[in-house]
Amino acid sequence: MLQHVRRWFCQIGLVMVLVSLCWLGAIAPAHSFNNPELLPAEPTNVVDLAQILTPVQKERLDSELAEFEAQTGWKLRVLTQYDRTPGLAVRDFWDLDDRSILLVADTRGGNLLNFNVGDTAYRVLQRTFWVELQTRFGNQYFVRDNGEDQAILQSLHAIETCLAQGGCRAVPGLPQEQWILTLATSIFGGIILGFVARPRRADQKVAWKWILLFSPLWGMLFFAFGLGPVLVRTQEWLPVLRNVAGFALGAIVAFLIPAPSGPPPVLEE
Repeated sequence: MLQHVRRWFCQIGLVMVLVSLCWLGAIAPAHSFNNPELLPAEPTNVVDLAQILTPVQKERLDSELAEFEAQTGWKLRVLTQYDRTPGLAVRDFWDLDDRSILLVADTRGGNLLNFNVGDTAYRVLQRTFWVELQTRFGNQYFVRDNGEDQAILQSLHAIETCLAQGGCRAVPGLPQEQWILTLATSIFGGIILGFVARPRRADQKVAWKWILLFSPLWGMLFFAFGLGPVLVRTQEWLPVLRNVAGFALGAIVAFLIPAPSGPPPVLEE
């Protein structure tokens, strides 16, 4: 009986030790996320702990963000980090509020960019904008081809542009790969239109009923996925003309391609 009691107390003690270790392990990282000693003593709009920016870029960006805040009232701040982070200490350091946007560049993750957005700023630039901004400039391919510094600078330029004009439906600018996708959907929509427009009778030149019947399909491919993304991201007419030309060319080629003839008749003896 005494042995069972001792074993029971030993098991309880072991459980308590394990719980204490887990509790301490869970608390320890919390201290690493609030390190005000990592922040500089002098006021600045850019804290470059990961040393992504050159001294010239950092000084120029600091002045640009200060001027933008003075002109518009929007508070943009930049924090780059690698191994350690000041964490919650940046709120008091920069006095972040509803009109504040904090860009955090962390080189340890899969995507370089993260954004902490105030409530007022989030109403002007909504979730789809931030998701597209992060995926366009923070992905590994863009960072590899353009550098971490350009990912920060170009994303900030897009934010400033949209805030200055009172909001954006999408991130300004049309990347090459995105335009190629819109061109492909425009051509595909034209091919569908060309096929359904073929005459079904000898006295018919164009099958208008079939065009109208399939209009939701080819119209969605051309207007929604072909022209829509281009018109909301750029004011240049060249991508629009190219997509229109691709749509027209796809329709003409599909309309003029001769229909395959049926199998030859079997001759009876």
